[in-house]
Amino acid sequence: MIGKPASPRGRGALNNPPNRFERISLERDPDWNPEDDPAPKTQFLKDLSQSVISYNDSPDIPFNASLNPYRGCEHGCSYCYARNTHEYLGFSAGVDFETRIMVKENAPELLRRELSSPKWKPQEMAMSGVTDCYQPIERRLQLTRRCLAVLAEFRNPVSIITKNYLVTRDLDLLRDLAAHHAVVVHLSINSLDRELARKLEPRASSPNQRLAAVEALAKAGVPVGVLVAPVIPALNDHEIPSVLAAAKAAGAGWAGTEILRLPLTVAPIFEQWLELNFPGKKEKVLGRIRAIRGGKLNDPRFGSRMRGEGIFADQISQMFHVSRRKSGLGEDGPELSVAAFCRPEGPQLALGF
Repeated sequence: MIGKPASPRGRGALNNPPNRFERISLERDPDWNPEDDPAPKTQFLKDLSQSVISYNDSPDIPFNASLNPYRGCEHGCSYCYARNTHEYLGFSAGVDFETRIMVKENAPELLRRELSSPKWKPQEMAMSGVTDCYQPIERRLQLTRRCLAVLAEFRNPVSIITKNYLVTRDLDLLRDLAAHHAVVVHLSINSLDRELARKLEPRASSPNQRLAAVEALAKAGVPVGVLVAPVIPALNDHEIPSVLAAAKAAGAGWAGTEILRLPLTVAPIFEQWLELNFPGKKEKVLGRIRAIRGGKLNDPRFGSRMRGEGIFADQISQMFHVSRRKSGLGEDGPELSVAAFCRPEGPQLALGF
């Protein structure tokens, strides 16, 4: 049962809603005072997966293969569509998603094995297709950096999406990949309002830091764009022109966008976040989302789930396209190339399967 609104410090979810796959769930005592609970600490748990490349065939996702060194994300974005994936692990989509992080300690070794296999067809690899590969724990574990080193060695193209300035740590590897037209980086920036960003994405880098990352990547010759995502109607949609102008000034080459979607268990988590942080705007925001999503808070249909439908979706789309043209940003980033892909000679080839 979801208790009284009180967000743990630095967390996006207020608590743990029941796992939709579990028959038993715990409920708070009616007299529970959330202020009596200590702030939940993050736990890092071993993920024993024996493969690290995931595949999808969704017609509205621009990549087939992806790599996620972590499951769960400390950034704590209340709206994150990936929260539901934690329920497959027996956890909650709420605070569990932010505090119980599954770590694929052998991700670089698994990646090397899979790229060495004759079965691997060189293609774009997406990082952060689900959870952010540069979330805070990456500073210490460096799994993403080690995976990038493997991708650079094989010269396999990679596209990265992140909300963290930490991506600039790996400029050396990103420059190597860029020399072979094998990398693009997207910084996700949906607001320049530091206070809104702190509430919406509590452990991600600030908007100014993300713009600084755009500038550092551009100056290093690494192709970089921005994703104004998610656009939340009646909350941050008015910032689209200013975000795009700032991104262009920082050196971004292109921009994309997506409108908020709230699948399954994510919807009540975001509703609670609104109630806590923007109670006066809650009904307007939810009403606009329903207008865009056919009367619901989520429309899972391919073709409409990323952009929505109706007058408010059209207004957001028009604002974005006009603002993008006005700022001089492109519609798409450069096309990635597999022409330089190579399997290193030596004992690594024996690891193929």
